[in-house]
Amino acid sequence: MSFIFFILVEIKKASFITSSPTIDLCPPPKKPEYAFIGRSNVGKSSLINMLCNKKSLAKTSATPGKTQLINHFMIDDTWFLVDLPGYGWARVSKTTKEEWNVSLRNYLAKRENLVNVFVLIDIRHDAQQNDIEFMNWLGAKSIPFSIIFTKSDKLKPTQIETKVQSYEQRMLEYWEEMPIHFVTSSLKKSGKEEVLLYIEQLNQSCF
Repeated sequence: MSFIFFILVEIKKASFITSSPTIDLCPPPKKPEYAFIGRSNVGKSSLINMLCNKKSLAKTSATPGKTQLINHFMIDDTWFLVDLPGYGWARVSKTTKEEWNVSLRNYLAKRENLVNVFVLIDIRHDAQQNDIEFMNWLGAKSIPFSIIFTKSDKLKPTQIETKVQSYEQRMLEYWEEMPIHFVTSSLKKSGKEEVLLYIEQLNQSCF
């Protein structure tokens, strides 16, 4: 007889620390850090709130481009969760987009305590070129990343499977294998345990 043990991982304490326009103003890099990023309006703030069991930890908005700074949250006094500006079709000026671009790339490439980047993808849509290009850039810079598919509650289980398979086929055009990925729904709170367990496993390897 075989037994399967499930480890329940819950965030007990989450607090906002600071918002920084550049990497130089971020908190001292003394704890493991996990960044969340995705196209504008992908459901990033809702996902962060769901993971942390807080309804308004990260600000949600129907207006793309709400997050415009590098936002640090302290989790259980152990690690940082970082909410990064979205990319894609945010309704901001070209100059602002360029400033975000420079700030983001500096942070991602130079932040020494950054353990993993979670790239959020709206599972309802086909693979977008700017998502692919962004992940290819992360790979070229040897920056570890994983994919989190969001808004799975909008699709039926068979549709979810089809979408993930389709995305995998697209990724395999550039990668030898599909990156680690998770399917989530902030509404149904699905995928939460899997993401937090993965972070916990990575944290253990950092100490």
